Amino acid sequence: MRINQAKGYISVIVAALLWASSGTAGKVLFEAGISPLDLVRIRVTCSALILAVIFGIFHRHLLRLRRRDILYFILFGGVAMTLVQVSYFFAISKIQVAAAILLQYLAPILVAIFSMCFWNEKVTGVKLLALFLAMAGCYLVVGGYNMELLALNREGILWGLVSAVCFASCTLLGERGMHHYPPWTVIFYAFLFASVSLNIAADPETVFRGGYTPLQWLNFFYIVVFGTIVAFWFYYTGINTIRATRAIITATLEPISAALMAFVVLGEIMSPLQILGGTLVVTAIILLQLQREHDVLAPALIRSRNMGSEDTATMHKRIEKLPE
Repeated sequence: MRINQAKGYISVIVAALLWASSGTAGKVLFEAGISPLDLVRIRVTCSALILAVIFGIFHRHLLRLRRRDILYFILFGGVAMTLVQVSYFFAISKIQVAAAILLQYLAPILVAIFSMCFWNEKVTGVKLLALFLAMAGCYLVVGGYNMELLALNREGILWGLVSAVCFASCTLLGERGMHHYPPWTVIFYAFLFASVSLNIAADPETVFRGGYTPLQWLNFFYIVVFGTIVAFWFYYTGINTIRATRAIITATLEPISAALMAFVVLGEIMSPLQILGGTLVVTAIILLQLQREHDVLAPALIRSRNMGSEDTATMHKRIEKLPE
């Protein structure tokens, strides 16, 4: 079985576009006085409830979970997914969005190092070059060379670094989970355990006593449906076929997307260095796509082999039960 890697890259690109737009919606809510913690709680809780209803009615097989994997999902959803949501939104509430994005997108370096050292991912010159181009492009797009970004409060920097570690962890844990489960199952239980953690940490009723305006609820709706459910599905669908390192490098298109949206919608001017940065990121993605490496450790292929071996084992058991 071969997998369509182009589908994987397109999926991650769509996720990056959706995340970029939802980050802007989140900033609008913060400026209206809504706390990052309340936004994150609404985001993951509503996402989990929506998926629970849909799967419970139409796709119950996606809710099946092995008892031995509960600890994994507690770590993935209850810890990593919770912290990546909280840390990123706390970061952009304390420092500039560009600086928060720059710090979070140190994650591809962490993912690449871990995957190559511990998960037998091939170290190729093209992959390392793509990683370097993506990081350099991200740095230029968000204006990392701007000296004003150095004048940040320590709390904001800390939250940004935590978001990088957690984003890397979510990417790696998501890949590992999809060795046994389809992307939708992994996403649902990640949101479910994240919502449990967040609602234990704070009174869930405070969210519905906030007196939000219809426009604010519209922003919540967009972030929940498109910036969370749909975006994470596209992202993990990408990981499912092209693995974590390629997916998270491709996701560096997010800050480029945000800059383009600001240019088109808000009329903000893109500097020559920003345009150069965007070009570097796009070049990195093209290099990865042109490499066409058939990775036998892609989650989709591993699940396919596991299902094949399970079917074979079931067949042997049935044969053994037949009368001689």
